[in-house]
Amino acid sequence: MGFGMGFDMFSIMFSIMFTIVFVLVIGTFAVIAVKGIGQWSKNNNSPRLTVPATVVSKRTNVTRHHHGGVNGHHHHHTSTTYYVTFQVESGDRMELHVAGYEYGLLVEGDNGNLTFQGTRYLGFERQ
Repeated sequence: MGFGMGFDMFSIMFSIMFTIVFVLVIGTFAVIAVKGIGQWSKNNNSPRLTVPATVVSKRTNVTRHHHGGVNGHHHHHTSTTYYVTFQVESGDRMELHVAGYEYGLLVEGDNGNLTFQGTRYLGFERQ
């Protein structure tokens, strides 16, 4: 009789832990999605601006993913995110996410007109 009682208690604890982890994972995804949609909406409601600016720095963020495989085969994947910091005439700086090809075309010290909408980079035309 004692064995059955312990097993029932284990089942209840396992169910509670599974539920908590499930709720945390779903909650995390929901928070990330809401933040992303909020930023997207904020950008869409921001005015499109074109201002004189200078490229002051560039940086990349490389993330590496390692996936174990069957029969000792492993899969490695890397992804790179590109950022450029622009300084406008007022002295304010803004770091914007840019596509890889744009990152390659921009050089620190370039002067031109930066077009953006909120935190969304739309283009840079050199003068």
